[in-house]
Amino acid sequence: MKKLKVLALALICAVFSPAKADEGMWLLQLMQEQNLADRMKAQGLKMDITAIYNPNQITLKDAVGIFGGGCTGEIISPNGLILTNHHCGYGAIQQHSSVEHDYLTDGFWAKSYQEELPTPRLTFKFVDRIVDVTDKVNQDIQKGKISETESFGSKYLKKLADEELKKSDLKGKPGISAMALPFYAGNKFYLFFIKTYSDIRMVAAPPSSIGKFGGETDNWMWPRHTCDFSMFRIYADKDGNPAKYSKDNVPLKVKKYLTISLKGLQEGDYAMIMGFPGSTSRYLTESEVRLRMEGTNIPRITVREVRQDILRKEMAASDKVRIQYASKFAGSSNYWKNSIGMNKAIVDNHVLEAKADQEAKFAAFAKEKQNADYEAVVGKIDEYVKRVTPLRTQLTYFTETFRGGIEFARSSKMKALQDLAAALKKNKKKDIETAVETLKEAYADIHNKDYDHEVDRKVAKALIPLYAEKVPAEALPDFYQTIKTTFNGDYNAYVDALYNNSIFANEKNFNAFIENPTAEAIEKDLSAEYANAITKKYKELSDQLDKANGDINLLHKTYVRGLCEMYAPTPKAPDANFTLRLTYGNVKSYDPKDGVHYKYYTTLKGVMEKEDPNNPEFVVPAKLKELYATKNYGRYALPNGEMPACFLTTNDITGGNSGSPVMNGNGELIGAAFDGNWESLSGDINFDNNLQRCIAVDIRYVLFIVEKLGGCKNLIDEMTIVE
Repeated sequence: MKKLKVLALALICAVFSPAKADEGMWLLQLMQEQNLADRMKAQGLKMDITAIYNPNQITLKDAVGIFGGGCTGEIISPNGLILTNHHCGYGAIQQHSSVEHDYLTDGFWAKSYQEELPTPRLTFKFVDRIVDVTDKVNQDIQKGKISETESFGSKYLKKLADEELKKSDLKGKPGISAMALPFYAGNKFYLFFIKTYSDIRMVAAPPSSIGKFGGETDNWMWPRHTCDFSMFRIYADKDGNPAKYSKDNVPLKVKKYLTISLKGLQEGDYAMIMGFPGSTSRYLTESEVRLRMEGTNIPRITVREVRQDILRKEMAASDKVRIQYASKFAGSSNYWKNSIGMNKAIVDNHVLEAKADQEAKFAAFAKEKQNADYEAVVGKIDEYVKRVTPLRTQLTYFTETFRGGIEFARSSKMKALQDLAAALKKNKKKDIETAVETLKEAYADIHNKDYDHEVDRKVAKALIPLYAEKVPAEALPDFYQTIKTTFNGDYNAYVDALYNNSIFANEKNFNAFIENPTAEAIEKDLSAEYANAITKKYKELSDQLDKANGDINLLHKTYVRGLCEMYAPTPKAPDANFTLRLTYGNVKSYDPKDGVHYKYYTTLKGVMEKEDPNNPEFVVPAKLKELYATKNYGRYALPNGEMPACFLTTNDITGGNSGSPVMNGNGELIGAAFDGNWESLSGDINFDNNLQRCIAVDIRYVLFIVEKLGGCKNLIDEMTIVE
């Protein structure tokens, strides 16, 4: 019986009969099994589903990839031209910017291949192949090679992926790697073969006043008027293989790119999104939702709010600091506001009540099935939540403060200080030389071009006492004892000593130490003590949380399997985990509250209505105002002569979908997804079909900015555009 149960796990969530719904970040490899074609065609899909994904031929799947470390991009020309969001390319734009060449403020437009800028460390990844390895994992469990718990672990999954790659015909191919992941809480496992290109060059980016129009204020809000796009290009060797940057590399001749539609859109039109949603938690219990609110969101909001207030003031006072911290601030602010909105939406949308109702139905289902595992699982998850809530809260405060907030002495290479001390005590010349070289890398890593020591000092003075205020004494790193004893509890005095006098405080101190390194100097140094204490406490808190987690993965596996059974024959999609997904829906307006109606699109007129020259978030460039005044929109205007800006769909998206292509029923590109709406920020936990909306920039607005404002007719000419 147990054997049958294990083998059946793979099937429970996958194969059901059709049912209409917009919810679902669907796996492409299960579209046929889950009968998605009928449902998608009923909502407006016109193309054959096999042209979207087919393991045996080139499809739409091959025009979409992972941009950088956390976004989606799509190929929009035969020459490897990538379209993604401005906020996805923001780090690269910032990387290339300086006070002399401020591309964040002025924008960047390459009029030829020669003007495109190499962007170190930026990658673009295609999914080459997807393989179901569920049976292999279950066989390893049955044969006792691994435990069921170990099947979730990165160690086992990496070993599995490496072994499968070695057996594959893709072994040894340039840029190819393999990755195995669990789905449906471990009831299914898939292996992904990934092809990574590392020579990615910046091609086009509008000024931030266009690409980030509305800033923090408009983030997660509708109506929206942000032309949130940037363009990059994939370069490869002469044979089209992934290769490190070389002046001899050429634009990649891709096997698939998207056709662009200027036909426009109407309410009710079909919309389809393909991309890499990062993380959802649709199968949480009520107690786990509370854990998310209290153990993750509140600490994140608290710490980031304090840090961002400091950064905001410093950035406003200095162009140099503004450019240095632009990407850091944007990244921090995004999920600070998301966390605020999520907690509010959980309450407003009665998510806790919905979860409680689901658990009551599940309890009745479990009793009817006489399934002891199902009957007990929610109670066991509740016990887990009680155990981990204080630890999760402490660890979130810790990571937000010391791993995300304060930058000083945060380099992973700081361990070299302890290695150097040990080598000095043993007088091992070679080890001393190695440690010194690593320390030089650590200093350069900390004091990089985007680091301002005085800004970080102010952040440390605010966050170090805040952390002490929010956690119990046992969660304090050891350096807090130094503050208490040596500095009489004076946080400011400690931070000043750390930032003025320690080895890593400045180049003068560092060079003086390197010229005459001693173990005694390291043992007395505040930066060495600080870095060591942070590392030690992080490991301690992480180990405590790991131990408290217990068998939570197996409990989730049981609960998800049970929910899939309970909801059958309605298909359920697995939680997002930054793997390739498809969502379908329709262009649609919504009514957020009584007496309020939001139509499904916005226009350039709204940009002008929001203009505020005294607010940097709502400055409008003179050239855009000129184009608006003359109505010089070319073929990109609406039939009534207005310029479209953004639009809404009912597609199910989350973080990671930023930059994803929004396609019509023919698979033609009509926009790029860039945000969700404020009222549905609980959607990662509980999808609301009435409120959930995807916000996308209209492709016509993108092309208008590229051609009319950027003057890049060269880019327009290499695209395939249908009118």
